[in-house]
Amino acid sequence: MKQQELTISELNISRKDFDDELLRLETKFESMPPELELTVRDPEIGLEAYVVVFNTLASVGGPLGRCGKGGTRISPTVDLNEVVMLARSMTLKNAAAGLPLGGSKSAIKADPAQKDFEQKYRRFCQLVKPILVENGGTFGGFGFDIGASPSHALWACDELKSTRCFTGKPVDMGGTDYDKEGIAGLGVAVSARTAIEFSGQKTSDAKAAVQGLGAMGSAVVRYFTQFGGSIEYVSDPRIGGTVYFPGGLPQSILDKIVTHDLVSAKELIDKGGYEKKALDEVLYQKVDVTFPCALQHVIDDQNVEKIISPFLVEGANNPCSESARLNLHDRKIMVVPDFIANAGGIIAAFVEMSSKISPEENAKTRKNVTQSKELTEERISQNVQKMLQIAKSLDIPPSVVGRYMALTQIFN
Repeated sequence: MKQQELTISELNISRKDFDDELLRLETKFESMPPELELTVRDPEIGLEAYVVVFNTLASVGGPLGRCGKGGTRISPTVDLNEVVMLARSMTLKNAAAGLPLGGSKSAIKADPAQKDFEQKYRRFCQLVKPILVENGGTFGGFGFDIGASPSHALWACDELKSTRCFTGKPVDMGGTDYDKEGIAGLGVAVSARTAIEFSGQKTSDAKAAVQGLGAMGSAVVRYFTQFGGSIEYVSDPRIGGTVYFPGGLPQSILDKIVTHDLVSAKELIDKGGYEKKALDEVLYQKVDVTFPCALQHVIDDQNVEKIISPFLVEGANNPCSESARLNLHDRKIMVVPDFIANAGGIIAAFVEMSSKISPEENAKTRKNVTQSKELTEERISQNVQKMLQIAKSLDIPPSVVGRYMALTQIFN
């Protein structure tokens, strides 16, 4: 697999040269139109859906050929412009992870709770079948995103009679089950561990706050505690806001969070009489690391000054505005941006797409799951360390260095 070898000694670059080269790469990237923009409609059933493959240059020479990959969003309000933006972001995320994989995104403009949604989903799969990588196109296939559920993998694979068209599948279908395994959250926890240890501290001494207890946040809780860290604050509307746990999450509540049983978690929290605060207060606590793992744009110019933890590791997509990231850097708060930290899902997708083992063997050995976790730990640890080394040497915000790493991967 293609891996960036980006160090200061190899770059031998001044701050001015870095800035000039980044501007050149940014200008080149921003001026590029998507390689593929597709809108499909079926007026008979009221279907409107989109596929965007933004750029596949990073995949040249890789095992999948020219291929763009990203999840499938389902929302009544999604439109083509949003999908283009998401596909552009996936191009950077995949490249920043050092994967030989371009970026894409697909979406269905619908409510997944409606009775006719399965019919729409299956029809969407049929309409875009010719552009799938397995059929000679550049679209890497469907996956999980906002609005998705495990049944969608079953529908897509059944409709197209192929298990190659969807990533994140159950292990008995050859997949990595990366939502259930929390592989994206593993990457975020690894990012925090790497950043803490890069700064000469111990993860075992670190106290953390986690915003959001969905698939991402619950996995961060799971893996960060396995690494020895302590979760002192968690926040989610389903548990009544922000909850403070002096001394860390009790094992009984931690187990319920990890298994996504927030109803039982709330019962234990209420019974224990733990202190509660407003929902967004989780972001402003005096802990060592803050994990925003809920919505986008939760930290901006209006509230960034209230962030006081020395490390902020982005689990959600775009939880911080770029100006907020710059503010945090100026205040010596180390930020690991989302496109570096939460790449575990796309790493697992790449493993799944490039795997040569049969679904039967994978069901027995869980080889794709193991390989995905190992590659996520290895790759994200390397990338975070490399990003922080360059950021420290040139006094550049880590998010800027991460973007440079991604653009270099695309155009070199």
